[in-house]
Amino acid sequence: MKRYLFLFVFSIAMSANAQWHKSENDPSPLHRSQKALSDIIVSDIFSPPVASRIFVYANIAAYEIQVKNSKQFLSLKGQLNGFKGIPDPDQKQISYSVAATYAYWQIGKRLVFAEQVALDSLNSILSWYKAKGYPDTVVQNSVLYGKKVSDSVLKWVDQDQYKETRKLRRYSLVKQEGNWAPTPPGYMAAVEPYWNRIRPLAMKTADQFKPAAPPPYSKDKNSAFYINANEVYTVGKKLDEKQLDIAKFWDCNPFFLNLNGHMNYATKKISPGAHWISIAGIASRLKNFNYIQSSSAYTSTCIALFDAFISCWDEKYRSNYIRPETFINANIDENWRPILQTPPFPEYPSGHSVASTAAAYVLTKIFGDNFKYQDNTETDFGLPVRSFTSFNQAADEAAISRLYGGIHYRPAIENGQVEGRNIGANQIEKIKMKKD
Repeated sequence: MKRYLFLFVFSIAMSANAQWHKSENDPSPLHRSQKALSDIIVSDIFSPPVASRIFVYANIAAYEIQVKNSKQFLSLKGQLNGFKGIPDPDQKQISYSVAATYAYWQIGKRLVFAEQVALDSLNSILSWYKAKGYPDTVVQNSVLYGKKVSDSVLKWVDQDQYKETRKLRRYSLVKQEGNWAPTPPGYMAAVEPYWNRIRPLAMKTADQFKPAAPPPYSKDKNSAFYINANEVYTVGKKLDEKQLDIAKFWDCNPFFLNLNGHMNYATKKISPGAHWISIAGIASRLKNFNYIQSSSAYTSTCIALFDAFISCWDEKYRSNYIRPETFINANIDENWRPILQTPPFPEYPSGHSVASTAAAYVLTKIFGDNFKYQDNTETDFGLPVRSFTSFNQAADEAAISRLYGGIHYRPAIENGQVEGRNIGANQIEKIKMKKD
């Protein structure tokens, strides 16, 4: 009788053990984490460069833990600037999924303002693990390892010059004709003027892929500059329905300032980087990627975005280029307003063009060209789903949306795309995430 009882208890234990092991490759906790962190970033109103920093470090921590349990994927140790890897797990039984998700949120929680919301999201996902039959001891061991890894990664994070840039003096406008000046309606201060001092990940330096210089400022109606400005003006006045839809879909303005009499309030939206991270998630689901495959796709995309914003912002504050709205109002039509709200930083190059093209480059490497998908990223913000036949098609649309929106001249778009392709190509050449 005791023998049968032992076998019965043993079979139940083995069944429970098998149950939680089946969930180890389930990417649901990672997808949920990306969406929840994106929602927090929207609520906290982080600028696009800062948002890219939050995403990339959280994803690197999760990916590196998953690599410890993989024979196919490679660590980023020694491949990313200054990254020396993470500690090995001890001999205790752990879930690499729980540890990776926990480390993701420890990094995310540290880098956002809404720490309690981040903690609530983590606890909700830990409840998912427990509902899947993960033993308490395994969860506890995994949490301890995730904490150990996140602490290690955060030491590396703290060396990226972000804290140092917070202490620099406020940006002073260079009051010279043709230079950038704050724009309506809020005339807000320059966003992240020192972002080129942040340590890149795959690039050697912020100016490694410095784009060609934009056309020199000129009021001469026959000059390249005036022709480009007039194009923004004329295109914006006769947008068709398709062009208007494209401009709105790719707006991705984290802080749209509404003016109603004497009352000002913000409409919060997803950042351009978060939009492409969402696309990485959409593609991963379509391909039925498991946890580490999805983690690799997210991390690759985040690295491209992070370097793209450093490269783009480096040029923005070097060329210090005037926005179309400022020039057109002063020289063509004082009553003209762009379809989109002009963001508070210099015009050249287009951040959407650089970041979207870089992200599309690495996503094409992972998922292939001619990858059809439906992008529902913007449905949370009242916009419809858009269909694409490739990531490059989406990047091209995101880039040209800035001309339709009235906030960029054509050279900022076209040269920005060249810059983005160079950033993506550099990452693919330098960073190896899978064994051949």
